Parts: sequence; structure tokens; C-alpha cells
Amino acid sequence: MNPRRQKRLVAVVAFVLLLGGAIGAMLYALQQNIDLFYTPSQLIEGMGDDKVKPEIGQRLRIGGMVVKGSVRRDPNSLKVSFDLVDTGPIVTVEYEGILPDLFREGQGIVAQGVLVDAKTILASEVLAKHDEEYMPPEVAEAVKGIKHVAPKNMQSYGQPKVSEPETTTPEQGKPAGQQP
Repeated sequence: MNPRRQKRLVAVVAFVLLLGGAIGAMLYALQQNIDLFYTPSQLIEGMGDDKVKPEIGQRLRIGGMVVKGSVRRDPNSLKVSFDLVDTGPIVTVEYEGILPDLFREGQGIVAQGVLVDAKTILASEVLAKHDEEYMPPEVAEAVKGIKHVAPKNMQSYGQPKVSEPETTTPEQGKPAGQQP
């Protein structure tokens, strides 16, 4: 083989090997940072036709409604645990840290963390829904077409929220200093 062709061949092979190594390293790094999204029902019953369940120790995100009366706080630390539900089984989330200001019972949240056992997640981050209209895309897709029914074993969850009628008058809606 011609020395010129041999140099070209070595350069092309080296380039292909370096490109393959770079792509492999990127895919390996991305694999460690992927968090799959589950609802409590999908976590317990499995996901898809094969009913695939996450493995213990797997990082994941879970979204659902905080069950009323389920928030338990440790008086000596920032540890808090609460139950999440969607339409079926209940999952427990344990978190250590300051919860978001909008976190409350009966509110939709998304928690990111590690699966400790079949029904417990150790969360590293808890995100609360910011208003009644917003829903994370994964949650919206998961609950599309599902009619919500209260769990049978939790009486306090699902009770209708009593709202007070608004008592605003036309004068209250105007900026200060303007006359009608």
C-alpha cells in the first residue's frame, strides 16, 4: 500500500475511534442523569404493556396529589414525610429540607429522588404546583382521560373544598385616587 494512502487510512480510523469514544462517553453521562416520571399507580402497578416497575435505588420523578392529613414532620429536624396519590395506590415520600411555599395538603406536587422500597421515595427535591391551571407535561399526559375518584381508605382526601364567594365591589377593583 502506498504510504500516502496508509497515512489517510490511519487518520480516518483514528477519527472514527475518537468520534465513537466521544459519543459513548456522552451517552454514558446522559444515562446517569435521566430521571423517568411515574405516577403512584404506575410506580406500584408497573408501566406499559409489560408492567415494568422501577428498580430499588433507581432515580425517578413522581407526581401526584398530597393526601390530606398525611404530612408528618419531625420536630427536631427538617425531615418531613407525606403520602401521594393519583387514582389508586398511595406512595410515601420522605424529604429533608425546606418545602416550597406553595406545598400543602391536597395540592399537586412533583418529587425527584430515589426509590427506597416498593412504596417509598427518598426525595432530593420537591416542586409544588404554582396555580390551578398549571400541570407538568408528564402529569397532564398521565392523567389525561382519567376520572379522579377518592381512595377508599382515606376519608379526608377528596372532600369538596368549600370556597367563599368573592365580595369585591366595582370600587375595590379601581386604582387608588380614581373617581367613578
